[in-house]
Amino acid sequence: MDEQKETIELEHGGGGQKSWELIQMIRRVLNFKGKWTNTGDDGAALDLKKWGKIIFTTDSFIVDPLFFPGGDIGKIAMCGTINDLAVMGARPLGIGLSLVIEEGFSKSDLVKILQSINVVSRQVGVPIVTGDTKVTERGKIDKIEITTSGIGLADKIINNGGAKRGDYIISSGDLGEHTVALLSSRFNYKSRIKSDSKPLDKELSAVGKYLNACKDPTRGGLAANIVEIADKSKVKIILDEKALPFKKETIAISELLGIDVMSFASEGRFIAAVPSKNVKKVLAMLKKYNKEAKAIGRVERGKGVFLMTRLGSLKPIEMPRGKLVPRIC
Repeated sequence: MDEQKETIELEHGGGGQKSWELIQMIRRVLNFKGKWTNTGDDGAALDLKKWGKIIFTTDSFIVDPLFFPGGDIGKIAMCGTINDLAVMGARPLGIGLSLVIEEGFSKSDLVKILQSINVVSRQVGVPIVTGDTKVTERGKIDKIEITTSGIGLADKIINNGGAKRGDYIISSGDLGEHTVALLSSRFNYKSRIKSDSKPLDKELSAVGKYLNACKDPTRGGLAANIVEIADKSKVKIILDEKALPFKKETIAISELLGIDVMSFASEGRFIAAVPSKNVKKVLAMLKKYNKEAKAIGRVERGKGVFLMTRLGSLKPIEMPRGKLVPRIC
């Protein structure tokens, strides 16, 4: 199809195949990288030699609703950027915060959002060091948009293309609960599940040196992010259906809505490839933070991602397409 005649669709922001295609197009046009590396990971890296490696990342957040069980747009704006640094092995040093606010937005809601940002800032020990605020006419945006940029230092960069044959794939906890929390608020149905949104700096500081690859499965969920790891690592990954990290209620809601649970996003979890010699140690350390941490698959020679079903057959897992949940992060 002629890119000149195409228009941007909501699906381009869902984290699936169309998002991947849009990002690849943007990267083709913005192709000057200078001395920065890892520009296809969750952050870019610049080697400062004796001072270490700087990791830089940025993210924008549009969430509906703004407040939901377990968090709000301010909390996930902080956690999202901190986690993008953490999954690359970086210690967060400072955050830039940009707010675009719609005319008529409630000051009390703005204060609540800022308080959430401040709580995470103090919890992690990473200050808001710069920022910008704009107010736009009523109707130009939907309430508020937040952009956070983060900078950190890393001794060892964890990229998302480092998985090796023989590695185990682990999840730091059950997945998809952020999406469930958003949908329960959006459609006003009862759920005991709260957003899994939280900073991952402590967990990844503890286990990062043992990981070959790492991703936080935000937009596109487990499916999109495990496919990205396999594709960039040029390996075959087989997930075990019996070990998939989803609560029964999460699965039930996905079936009710007709959306693949494998595409449900998390905002406080990571998946990683771990050498077999380290997997028991890593899981033991992670269980101190989340008892649901577990191994969910293996890395093998070949290409692609597959699910080993309960019946023993292999089912291909592909980059999500079609109906994905919009405006979740």
